[in-house]
Amino acid sequence: MEAIYAIISVGAIGLLFGVILTLASHFLEVRRDERAQKILEALPGANCGGCGYSGCEGYANAVAKGEAPPDLCAPGGSAAAQTVAGIMGLAAQEKTPQCAVVLCRGTADVTGRKFDYRGVASCRAAAMLYGGPGKCAYGCLGFGDCASACQFDAVRVIDGVARVDRTRCTACGACVAACPKQIIALRPASQPAVVLCSSRERGADTRKACAGGCIACRRCVKECPAQAIEIRENHAVIDPAKCTGCGKCAAVCPTGVIRFSPPGRQAAGAQPDSRA
Repeated sequence: MEAIYAIISVGAIGLLFGVILTLASHFLEVRRDERAQKILEALPGANCGGCGYSGCEGYANAVAKGEAPPDLCAPGGSAAAQTVAGIMGLAAQEKTPQCAVVLCRGTADVTGRKFDYRGVASCRAAAMLYGGPGKCAYGCLGFGDCASACQFDAVRVIDGVARVDRTRCTACGACVAACPKQIIALRPASQPAVVLCSSRERGADTRKACAGGCIACRRCVKECPAQAIEIRENHAVIDPAKCTGCGKCAAVCPTGVIRFSPPGRQAAGAQPDSRA
């Protein structure tokens, strides 16, 4: 009989604890906002961090709480932004598609190295040693930190310079954050002309370091009928809002540093120069 009483006692205690746990799970449950789940399902699931949050779930929760706007997901683009905005009962604003651009064209045929680097094959590590082995202090180091950071296989190092495949780029910004030289920028995907140089040196010094760099000769400034180009920090900068895509700047550039893609060919997805 004692054994039976013991079994009944243990069973009663187990049942009691089961009831307590069930009640606790019910009353202490952290209820998740259903909108957050719907938003998460509307996102592409890249978890790239381009939105500024740890991943898609973190961003979805922030949007559901009203702590983030609905259009921060670059991989999802306008479609995801509109869906997320609809879930939140907001009006989505149309965003201009962007693409990452490497503002350098310092391949081996136009520039060289000031010393032989044999350290860790990383741009960030190389940059810590006298700014890197390249002659141009503002040039691409070519070790591919940006390519490693890109989850969409949109960045590759070719001829010592990182290049972006515009058909794969989602403008998440991971490559921008990974570049220690800060020579990768997000630009409107439809921008016809871009100056592929980041040097801030005077023209003569830039030419000594790289034959393909901008020497601030101002020919493009004078030739542009839309007044879309100005010289900043010793290199030309094109205002995409003013650029009409005439291509005159690229035609007169003595170093060929201006990449020009006619608007019509861009719309068709053509990439006349993949060094972008």
